[in-house]
Amino acid sequence: MALKALDIYKLLPKKNCKECGDPTCLTFAMKLAGGKADVDLCPYLDDQAKAMLGASTRPPIRLVRIGFGERLIKVGEENVLYRHEKTFYHPPGIVFKVDDTMSPEEIAAVTRRVRDDTLTRVGTELRFNGIAIENTSGSPEAFANAVAAVEKEQAHLPPILIAKNPAAQSAALVHCGTYRPLLHAATAENFRDMCSLAKQHGCPLVIRSATLDGLVQLVRNCIAEGVQDLVLDPRPATLGEYISRSTAIRQLAITRAVPELGYPVYLDAAGTCCQDAALALGITRYASVIVTRPLMPGPAKAALTLRQNIYTDPQKPIQMTPGLYRVGTPDKNAPVLMTVNFSLTFFTLQGYLESSRIPCYMLIVDTEGLSVLTAVAAGKLNEMLVRDALKKFSVEEEVSHRKMIIPGYASPLSGRIEEATGWKVLVGPRDAAEIGDYLHEEWQKEKAQ
Repeated sequence: MALKALDIYKLLPKKNCKECGDPTCLTFAMKLAGGKADVDLCPYLDDQAKAMLGASTRPPIRLVRIGFGERLIKVGEENVLYRHEKTFYHPPGIVFKVDDTMSPEEIAAVTRRVRDDTLTRVGTELRFNGIAIENTSGSPEAFANAVAAVEKEQAHLPPILIAKNPAAQSAALVHCGTYRPLLHAATAENFRDMCSLAKQHGCPLVIRSATLDGLVQLVRNCIAEGVQDLVLDPRPATLGEYISRSTAIRQLAITRAVPELGYPVYLDAAGTCCQDAALALGITRYASVIVTRPLMPGPAKAALTLRQNIYTDPQKPIQMTPGLYRVGTPDKNAPVLMTVNFSLTFFTLQGYLESSRIPCYMLIVDTEGLSVLTAVAAGKLNEMLVRDALKKFSVEEEVSHRKMIIPGYASPLSGRIEEATGWKVLVGPRDAAEIGDYLHEEWQKEKAQ
């Protein structure tokens, strides 16, 4: 079990020397307990205390890197069983599968799609992560040619090499060994050969067993062979088996009851009875690497959106940077619309404003990512905040009028905003979908006065 801050504090020298960068040993202990500091920062800890604290304070699931460069996949390093306890940190890599019986043109088309396809949602670009190549033919030469077809596109995507035969893996690694591919999979029968390849090329390695005891033994064997970066494939035959095994692995890892299970989990959604259901299940239930056949546009967008939602910190709403934003090319007579910095509010309103084809300004104030209604109820949105934002972002220099449109849910603040700012406040609609009609009708009337 992870130590609490006070338990850690008892093991510290209590010098309050500040050499760790914190003002007191208790502050340092609290950071260690939260996984936000390293025991090596304290120069006065003996080796025994460092070993004890290091084992307790480092994340219970090892961080594993797949690939390299900009498209590198980081998985693991999770600390909780349930997302609401803290957050999940590293989104699963969703990888499209091809096999060596496909033509080079077909493989290249899938590779280009993973390389180029992007879904932009609430200001974030969402992508799929890599290519899994399977040795379906059983031929090392065909496998190597398939990997070469992927690498020919120069996509620099993290590869996963799926082959039972170490000879096939070796042939494929000639083409992508420097890209740190994930090798699948070491079993009780071939782990020595697979570990040898993983060590030679510096690759992470999937270990595969249908039982938790089998995974534990394989972890011990691979570590003894000198391979530390491992990914666990629990080899589920059904989705029900995946749920039970992945949950057991996460529970035993988080509580450190079985530290050998403290590694990311692999799921082959393409090998299940229902790929889309398995993909969604993997995203929500602890999979760190998910292999799937190329998805149709609808399921692809759904998967990327689900992953973004699950791996957004539930305690920190997605926020926009406060400021004055332009929609179109507004002039001195353009309307000014004030709203909050909750990303979903911003992008929803921005979309409807663009559809209205009326150039305008969006004044985004800092409500710490809260929505309009929540910010008003919590007192985060108030007249002083609006007044300060007008001054900070020099709104008066951008427009010749002193009129501001506020969201309908902020109507209780209209009088106070007018008194604090000297601007005339117009109350807009509650539903952003109605803002276009409002600007074409109410704003045009107001402008004519």
